[in-house]
This record gives sequence, structure tokens and C-alpha cells, in this order.
Amino acid sequence: MTDTASNGAIVKHDRHEDLPPPKSEVGIYGWMYHNLLYPWHNAVLSVVGGSLAFWAIWGVVDYVFIGSVWIGDGPEVCTAQDGSIIHACWVFIDARFHQFIYGPFYPEASRWRIDYSFLLLALAAAPLFLKEEWIRRKIGLAVAGVATAFSLVAYGIGPAAVIAFLMFAPYGLTYARLGTILPRSDNNAAVGIVNRLAVIVAAGITGYFVGLAIMGGDEAVSLGWIATFLAFGLITLNKAPVKSWIAFLLIFGYPFIAFFLWLGGGFGLDIVETPRWGGLFLTLVVAGVGIAVSLPVGIVFALGRRSEMPAVRAISIGFIELWRGVPLITVLFMSSVMLPLFLPEGVNFDKLLRALIGVALFSSAYMAEVVRGGLQAIPKGQYEAAASMGLGYWQMMRLIILPQALKLVIPGIVNTFIGLFKDTTLVLIIGLFDLLGSVQAATTDPKWVAMFVEGYVFTAMVFWIFCFSMSRYSMHIERKLHTGHKR
Repeated sequence: MTDTASNGAIVKHDRHEDLPPPKSEVGIYGWMYHNLLYPWHNAVLSVVGGSLAFWAIWGVVDYVFIGSVWIGDGPEVCTAQDGSIIHACWVFIDARFHQFIYGPFYPEASRWRIDYSFLLLALAAAPLFLKEEWIRRKIGLAVAGVATAFSLVAYGIGPAAVIAFLMFAPYGLTYARLGTILPRSDNNAAVGIVNRLAVIVAAGITGYFVGLAIMGGDEAVSLGWIATFLAFGLITLNKAPVKSWIAFLLIFGYPFIAFFLWLGGGFGLDIVETPRWGGLFLTLVVAGVGIAVSLPVGIVFALGRRSEMPAVRAISIGFIELWRGVPLITVLFMSSVMLPLFLPEGVNFDKLLRALIGVALFSSAYMAEVVRGGLQAIPKGQYEAAASMGLGYWQMMRLIILPQALKLVIPGIVNTFIGLFKDTTLVLIIGLFDLLGSVQAATTDPKWVAMFVEGYVFTAMVFWIFCFSMSRYSMHIERKLHTGHKR
């Protein structure tokens, strides 16, 4: 709207529409102009750098994808007439894939046991990632039924019975009430503890003798341990939800089942000694044991280092500083070569077991310092508030302090896990052929001696996938727990 003033001037009351910004200031062109093209020396550097980047990227793409060989029966399909290899030969990865996964010495007829154990872990742990209890129950039961039927058809009645127990048991054990029918003594906590220990020991002995009467020696020991852990779970997880029972069986039941499958020696399974383990399978075993042991042990030593008891604090500090002061390669060398020299004659421990213990203790020292950092970040008022509620030390740590401390150091914990996973390649120096060792062993074959680049690229991609997955999952946990301090 416009008006004409008495002096003839034009007065405009409406606001004029904003003019669009210049193209050189916004959008992709504006970004390129300010960051790549202005002033002139930036333009020169951008052209030179872009040309070099295009040349390098095109060379990699051409070597890895366009000119590479994916299908064939031998190395001859990858060589030129003069015998040279110009592009990537992924036929090598296809030909040696099983060796990279299971190791060069694991019997081919027994590899199904490794596949079955990891399938069992994935299916049993799947319900833990579901939010709603009723969804977890329905989907978990459906998956358990399908997995049992598949195992029965693919592997036989024995493996099917194992997977049925591990996957169906949580849904039945959640209704067990063994902890409520045991005699209690409110005036004497020691009496209650003794009663429960007696039930656990009796369950283990009963399971052993039942197994001895039905199956025999080795199977009887396994059945005794299963009965012991079940009794322990029925007492400690009284009225617990399905999720708690699934976690309990995965922590205390699955490792024994998996180790029994991998090693063999019972139920008609051939024995496969640990020196024959290798490949990605061995990498996951070493990393999995180290991760599973280092976190709880690290928490214990972190609490011990902050303890007010001088003896406990001194022991914790000594443990942490001792293991942090030596490189992992030295720990593995000492456990493999030097430790047997100090043992009595005739006493020997499995080489893989010694390596697992060394890796777990080494990682526990670093984990203890990460957890201690989280404990130091908790305000003193949290301790005082917990004490004012009448909570004891362990109740305070379990319910108040540790949940907050661990939430704060999730990035540090996962960073330690990733470092441990990559450090597993050091077991090659003590004669254990992990993924990297299996790749190096495959390249010593005269047929594939020139294929080491493809092997190392494959190894790097496998490690990157696992490490990146752990990193992304830690970010998911941080978002889920709202890590940080919001006001």
C-alpha cells in the first residue's frame, strides 16, 4: 500500500519482499566459492588436490572393483600373459575363505560345531534387544521353536536338545520359586547363606550321579555343573523376569556349552585340541573372553584402588601398575615360553588357556583405570545420599554409584574393548593362528604367494566391520541412557 504526501513524495507502508541472497553466498556453490575457489591460491590448491584425489580414488576403484577378478578356480585366472598380476584377485579370498574363518587346522568335518555355537548365541541373545516383555516372550518362544526344529533337522537330536534347553528354559524358570521355599533366618544372615549353599552343592552332586548313571564320566561332570548353575540361578534370581534368566544362562551356561562343542570329547564328538583352533573363530574367542572377564575384574580393582583399607588398596595398585607397565606381547611371550619353565615337572597348562588368562588380566588393568575415572566423576553428595538411606557399601555401589559411573565412561569402556579386539593379532607370536595368522599362512602357499595384498585388505575390512559395529552400538547405548548431565 502506497500513499502520496502533500509535497508529492511517495510513502510506502508495506514491507518490501526480501531479495534472495546471492548465489555466491548460499548453497553448494557458495560453500565451494568460500572454501575452495576464493581467493585464487585456494582455487589452484583445490584443482591440484582434487586431481590427485580423483587419480588415487580411480586407481583404487579400478584395482579393487572394475579390473579385479571375482570368479575362477585358481591363480591362473588372475595372471597376465607375462605372469604379472595387475588387479586384485578376489578368487584367493573365495578359495581360502574357510581357512580364514576356522583356521588352517580345524577339521572340516567338525566346522559345523563352530557355526552351530555362534548361531545358538545369536538366537538366544536376540530377545534381549526387544523392549516390551510381552513382545520378548512371544518372539522369543517363536524363535526358540524354529531354532529347535532347524537344529533337529540339520544337526540331530543332541544339538537340538541343547538349543531347546538354552532357549526355552528362561520362559519356564521365570515361574520357579525355589528362593521362597528355602528356610530363612531373619536374625542370622549366615544361616540363610549356608542353607542356599547346601542346596546348590546338593544339586550339583545329584546332577553328577544322575549323569554318571545314565551317560558316563565326562557327561556326568557336565550335567553336575549344569545342575549347580541352575540351582544357583533359581535361588538368586527368585521371581526374576525372562530377560534376567536369558542373561544368566548366556553368562553361566553358554560358555560351557560352546567350549564343549568346540573341544569335543563327549556325545560322540571328536576331540579338536586348542592348537588346531584358528582364524576369525580364534580371534573372536580371545576377544570375547578378554572382554567378558576384563569388565567385572576391572570394576573390582577400580573399587579396590579407591578403598580405604590399605591392604586392599595396595594390592589393587600393584596389580594395575604391574600389568600396565608391560606390553601385551611380553605378557603373551611370558605365558607361553617362560611360565612352563617355573612349573613343576609334569604340570602343564594349555597354551590357549595361558594366553586367555594373560589377555584378560592385561585388559582388566586398563579397564580398572577407565572405571576409576567414572567413579571419580561422581559427586560426593551421591555417596552421602546413599549413606543417609541406610545402604551398605555394596548396595550403594550396585544401586547408586556404579550405574552412574559406568554410564559416564561408556566411550572409554568401548574404546578399551576395540583396542583389545585389535590386539588379538599378537597371539600369532606364540603359535596361535588367528585371522591375521591364517591369512599369512595362506600366502605362503606357492600357488597364492603373490596374493598377500588381497589377504591383508580382507583382514582389515573384517576388523573394521567389528570395530565400527562396537563403536556404533556404544553410541546407541549412550543415546538410550541419555549419557550426560542435563539441567
